[in-house]
Parts: sequence; C-alpha cells; structure tokens
Amino acid sequence: MSKNLDAQPLVVDQLCKAYDGKRAVDGLSFALERGECFGLLGPNGAGKTTTLRCCLGLTAPDSGTITMLGEPVPARARQARARTGVVPQFDNLDPDFTAAENLLVYGRYFGLSDATLWSRIPDLLEFAGLASKADISLRTLSGGMKRRLTLARALVNDPELLVLDEPTTGLDPQARHMIWNRLKQLLAAGKTILLTTHFMDEAERLCNRLAIVDDGRLIALGAPRMLIAERIEPQVVEVYGEGADAWAKEQAGQFTRRCEVSGETAFCYVEDAAPLLAHLADRPQLKTLHRPANLEDVFLKLTGRELRD
Repeated sequence: MSKNLDAQPLVVDQLCKAYDGKRAVDGLSFALERGECFGLLGPNGAGKTTTLRCCLGLTAPDSGTITMLGEPVPARARQARARTGVVPQFDNLDPDFTAAENLLVYGRYFGLSDATLWSRIPDLLEFAGLASKADISLRTLSGGMKRRLTLARALVNDPELLVLDEPTTGLDPQARHMIWNRLKQLLAAGKTILLTTHFMDEAERLCNRLAIVDDGRLIALGAPRMLIAERIEPQVVEVYGEGADAWAKEQAGQFTRRCEVSGETAFCYVEDAAPLLAHLADRPQLKTLHRPANLEDVFLKLTGRELRD
C-alpha cells in the first residue's frame, strides 16, 4: 500500500477494549489533522495508555477501527509505525551505549543504512541540545538530557506522526521549556503530534485541539480556549486561609452558584468577581487569588477532584 499523503494522520472510530470484563476504552472516536498537536487528556485509569497501545498496534482492540497514516491498524501497524516516532512514558534508552550509538542502533530497526544515520545524528543531537554529548556514556546524562535524547531518537526515521506519552514528566522547568520549544519547532516544520500529558499548562500551550476522556469515554473535544470559554465560568477566585472551608459553606453561595472546596482552598467560579472580592476585602484572615479560568479548571470540573490511583 502506498502512502496516502492526503489522509488524516490518525482516525480512531468507536474504539473499544476491555480487560476482565471492564471496558478500558468505550466507544472512543477522534481524528488528527495534519500539522496539529492533538492532546489526549484524562485522569489515571481513563484509558489513555490503552488507546495509544491500540493506535500503535501493540494491543488489539475488541471493536472499532483505527487508521494511522492511511494504514489500517492492527493489520498494517508495522508499516504505519515505520513512519511514526514514539516517545514512551518511561525512557528505554540502552545504558551501555553512548548518546550517538543509541540513535544509530535504533535507526537500524527502520532499515536505515549506517551512512544515512551518521549523516542525521549530528543534527538530531543538536536539536536535542546534546551536540557535545555524542560520545558520552548514557550513565552520565541527567534525566532531562535522557528525555531530550529520547525525543531525538523518535525523530531518527524522519516520522510524519509523533506519539508522545507524557514527554515532560519528572523534568525541571528549564528542561520542560526546552522540550516545549523543540515541539513547537517540529509543528512549524509540519509534523503532527499526538500528546498525552497531566500538565494542563503544557496542553494549553501546545495543543491545537484536545480530547478529554474519562472511564474510556470522550467527554470533551475542541481547542483549549474554546473549551475554557464554553465549559467554565470566566473568572476564578481562590479563597484560602483560616476558616476558608467554613466561609465557603456559609457565605460563598451569595456570590457564586458554584464553589468547590479542595483541602484548605475554596475555588469560586464567577462571571463577575468584583462583588466577591469586595466582600473578601473585609475578611483579612482569608487570602485570595483572582485569576482567569484555565484548562485545569475545565479538566477538574469534568473529571472531578478525587484522587485517582
């Protein structure tokens, strides 16, 4: 089957997968457009990992269809993966090889010649900010360096589609921002990205569109700013300090129809914050943070604040 360059990079239609009688993915449908970053968000146990494994042909679905880069999955998953780059949730680099050797050996799995790979490796290491680390043992690299090397490795076959599973988990802010900049460069170059993340600010920065899933079902789909505008009140006043929970139970209802208490903080969602802020100005024991609503507010409204294991 030849490449269909006009096909959507990934189309998932009514995907279902169950384990021990419990559906991990329950009729999930979404599609990626070329050149976009598409986020797949959800709490732990929502079905994200199972969905990714099905899309990559690593797990067979019970029903539904998947087409990746014009290829039916799982029937031609190997052919689709040859044009895909994957950054797994946990780094699986070979500690016995240098940074450059990791790229070389991985590239051989795609049938690329050593000459082709050696011509690509300097640019890939430069892209990852590791140009000076080519011959350094992997055991001496920091966690952030290894994560950047894993991203470079995913590009060794010049993929059309990148699948990134929580690419910045465990990184410090500097490393996260560097990876964000690199991903923006890839998008500007026309790559398509499927991203899972627990960082809502990351999704809001990078994603053109996103899907929020819970219990294996799609519960929201759209651009981040659109979801914020449609799904949540525009302003949030966080109230914390001594007696914040008691205040929320007794008086928050005068100023907002929706107030959620989590720990020692009351989250008040309002159309107009002025009356609430004026009221709180006379209560110095209560501290406040007034901010616009964001994607995390939408996520918590739709999926709840309960801790997931």
